[in-house]
Amino acid sequence: MSVWLLTDAAMDAHAAPGHPERPERRDAAAAGVRDAAGDRLEEPAVEPIDRATLEAIHDPGYLKLLDDAEGQGGGWLDADTYLVTGSVRAALLAAGATLQAALAVGTGAAEVAFAVVRPPGHHASRGRGSGFCLINNVAVAVAGLRARGIGERIAIVDWDVHHGDGTQAIFDTDPDLCYTSTHQYPHYPGTGSRAETGTGPGIGTKHNVPLPAGSGNAAFVSAWREELLPAIEDFAPDAILLSAGYDAHADDPLAGLEVTEEGFEAVAELVGALSARLGLGGVGLTLEGGYDLVALRASAAATVRGILAGRSAAPGEG
Repeated sequence: MSVWLLTDAAMDAHAAPGHPERPERRDAAAAGVRDAAGDRLEEPAVEPIDRATLEAIHDPGYLKLLDDAEGQGGGWLDADTYLVTGSVRAALLAAGATLQAALAVGTGAAEVAFAVVRPPGHHASRGRGSGFCLINNVAVAVAGLRARGIGERIAIVDWDVHHGDGTQAIFDTDPDLCYTSTHQYPHYPGTGSRAETGTGPGIGTKHNVPLPAGSGNAAFVSAWREELLPAIEDFAPDAILLSAGYDAHADDPLAGLEVTEEGFEAVAELVGALSARLGLGGVGLTLEGGYDLVALRASAAATVRGILAGRSAAPGEG
């Protein structure tokens, strides 16, 4: 049961004084993966994403805007989302690490491959960065899996406390991309109602369960067990990728969903068991939100433990 940790200290160049999306987050989440993996851990070197895969998701004009902004010393894309010298390389490494994680589980090299990256990605759309995100890491990984013939039908599990509006928008018409999300609602970015199920040929492949503040573990686990993971199982994907945000944690300063690491572990075990039932090589993860460092470390560890436990269970269990 090999566990891959994909991270790189060069991502820490992306930093702004006082911003909650800070370099210490990467250290905390990476420590959690190491805590849970033990002697199963492998830490391959990370390579930045290639341009062709990046442009399969993001408009070239937007990518040029990022390069130009950094070349002029950086700046702010919106009130929350910034660039400094080193931000573009950090984002390219984050996307590259996420694709490496997806490929590792897609080829059977690892059962859990966790890209502990920053900046996060799921709010970035084809032509716009927002919500701390510059490049949509999980979307780029989907493009990379498809381009390399590893899988066409992909499922995304997104349990960040904020709806992954960028990810959903990128794949809204795609019938071969099953997007599933729990998120606090109403809350930033204001999207993710149950009525959002995809458009055109993608109708019925997008699944949102908005949860009110204070919902806690019971509602969180039930949403995944009773509704979202069964939708993925019916979809029968070739791969499962997890946008692992931990700002739903009770100790997180930016939201109020009141989930704990036990809740994340319970859902992770269900995801692991589902991946085994579907005959998949494992689960690939990319770090999204999560801003309390202690909670972040504990939750990342719980996630790895849960996936491993779910995959080791007998078929049909979990």
